[in-house]
Amino acid sequence: MSEQGKGSASTSAAAPAPGSDTYKGWLFKWTNYLKGYQRRWFVLSNGLLSYYRTQAEMAHTCRGTINLATAHIDTEDACNIVLSSGGRTYHLKASTEVERQRWVTALELAKAKAIRMMNDQSDDSGDEEPASQSDRSEIQGTLKTLVSKLDDLSTCNDLIAKHGAALQRSLSELEGLRVPVEGGEKIKAVNERATLFRITSNAMINACRDFLDLAETHSRRWQRALQYEREQRTHLEETIEQLAKQHNSLERAWREAPVLSASTPKGSERPLKEEASDEDEDTEYFDAMEDSPAFITVTLKDLHAHCYPHTSTLSQVSPSCNDLSGKELQPRRQRRTHIPDKPNYSLNLWSIMKNCIGKELSKIPMPVNFNEPLSMLQRLTEDLEYHELLDKAARCDSSLEQMCLVAAFSVSSYSTTVYRTAKPFNPLLGETYELDRLEEFGYRSLCEQVSHHPPAAAHHVISQRGWTLWQEITIASKFRGKYLSIMPLGAIHLQFHSSGNHYVWRKVTSTVHNIIVGKLWIDQSGEIEIVNHRTKDTCQLKFSPYSYFSREVPRKVTGVVADSGGQAHYILSGTWDDKIESAKIIQSSRGGSGSEGKQKTVYQTLSPKLLWKKYPLPENAENMYYFSALALTLNEQEDGVGLTDSRLRPDQRLMEAGRWDEANTEKQRLEEKQRAVRRRREGQTVGCKLEYEGYQPLWFHQRRNSITGETNFVYKGGYWESKERQDWSMCPEIF
Repeated sequence: MSEQGKGSASTSAAAPAPGSDTYKGWLFKWTNYLKGYQRRWFVLSNGLLSYYRTQAEMAHTCRGTINLATAHIDTEDACNIVLSSGGRTYHLKASTEVERQRWVTALELAKAKAIRMMNDQSDDSGDEEPASQSDRSEIQGTLKTLVSKLDDLSTCNDLIAKHGAALQRSLSELEGLRVPVEGGEKIKAVNERATLFRITSNAMINACRDFLDLAETHSRRWQRALQYEREQRTHLEETIEQLAKQHNSLERAWREAPVLSASTPKGSERPLKEEASDEDEDTEYFDAMEDSPAFITVTLKDLHAHCYPHTSTLSQVSPSCNDLSGKELQPRRQRRTHIPDKPNYSLNLWSIMKNCIGKELSKIPMPVNFNEPLSMLQRLTEDLEYHELLDKAARCDSSLEQMCLVAAFSVSSYSTTVYRTAKPFNPLLGETYELDRLEEFGYRSLCEQVSHHPPAAAHHVISQRGWTLWQEITIASKFRGKYLSIMPLGAIHLQFHSSGNHYVWRKVTSTVHNIIVGKLWIDQSGEIEIVNHRTKDTCQLKFSPYSYFSREVPRKVTGVVADSGGQAHYILSGTWDDKIESAKIIQSSRGGSGSEGKQKTVYQTLSPKLLWKKYPLPENAENMYYFSALALTLNEQEDGVGLTDSRLRPDQRLMEAGRWDEANTEKQRLEEKQRAVRRRREGQTVGCKLEYEGYQPLWFHQRRNSITGETNFVYKGGYWESKERQDWSMCPEIF
């Protein structure tokens, strides 16, 4: 280590006054390898060691503090002192060994006193804003001193009463005496009693004076400390308000800047470079060239379409794909179009984080302030927002055109996430959710939470319009400091009744950015491979991650649909938050090499045709958690649903109504009830000397899939029949 500045000044410490626990003086503190040791002013008081750059800084700026009650004191050599506490370490150096020994002695004494005070503290809960450990130690020490003084006063009072009574007896005896000799002895005794009385009275007066001086001194000190804390709090509030105003002005300026707004994704915040200097080494960047597609698309004009009459577009080849059935023209049931506005509750992050100290984060009950009033089962059901794509695909004669629509459906499920940064409620074990749209759209959907650790949900949808969809999704997440990666595990199966085409695909990774600081925004990245296991047709979709340096449109999705032989037939392009288009490939050829030396394929296509377009959000969506039209109806009350349906969950219902405090209380009650049920189930199993096999779902059972080879939960039937009979006697009481 460098010893720069060692001889720049004296490190003489101010000797403490008798009976004082304050020690001050200059020491050298190690800063870094560039600056080495730097001269700092250290103050030891009330079990705390604080340091400042200069003595003048003591009035306004403290550079650091260590609580000696939990600190470890060590000496490296003749002049060095090492203090470590809670992951923080100070390397200090005195000018001489004598000075080092004075500091070590003072530190050890202060540490012992701080430990005694900490051990003597009561375990009573504090006020709304509890004092720090050192403040409580100081208060407790002062109170003990005051109590000691009160005990002295009480003892003096007892002595005064005792000696006063003896004096009265002596005086009474003096009056009845006639013998001069005895009178002299009694007079001597009276004088002795009077002397004792005078001494005791003086001691009492001195004790009272000490008590009053001590009370007055500490009263002034507490007033100064209180006034300082009030001023600091006011200053902090003003600083935060000023920062909030600066943030709003920067955000407005950013939105009004035409160059930036054209290259930055909606809903994301592009941080300024000067604000992220300390985070540059952790920031993830994606090279724009790496995300460029492995092919080049050249769109032919309409003239070329007349030259290739056999290569018509998706809508031209199979008009039956666009035919509407009579059921779609039937009048629909009127459902709600709004929910109560989201309350503007402020969230005290520290009140949550302080409960996480020393505990597993997975077991910390998070308040509903981070949630939206929908469960994960309902979010899973939102995949059906664009179910009409599957209705259209069921009527397609061409499996390749059908694949295009299935691919568009797989992308459409992400369109509702672009502004949805709040997390859904974690379903309770055995919780279900049904969405019965048989009369309106011809399908019925059922979800059930089949596992709690790890959380897993099974989903089954059957449509009268020619398709069945099922999936089991387990959510895995990784917190990486600045962002949270959410990885859905499990395959999605889709089968069309008439053709028997069976499609399988998996979801991509969702990333929530700016977890700690900044405005939350969501990105989707990764690849999806959709396989038709009957015809072996494939579709490769690529979700490009957002990059500051890419010139591509944000949230871009590209894909190629190929037959079993690997020949490409359609190009898919668009964004996962807006639309997907398909273009028929007319001709393909090998082009030049890209920046990485890889040869790219050039596809000549017809003009693209729209496959899917996102519905606009309802009016006032920004105050309704950015819910889509379907999401607004998911928690609407329905008659005859199962007793475990998410619509009946009380904490979720209270949150939707804006009663968040009650929702938090109810959420904790439900979670504790679920834990108690699990403990009871495990205890009964152990008592029977049987192996604990876990929870058995009510409507789903595990089966091995012949295509993927995986064992997952599939619908075993019975739910809709029970709903028809209104027989829910088999349902557990989870709410």
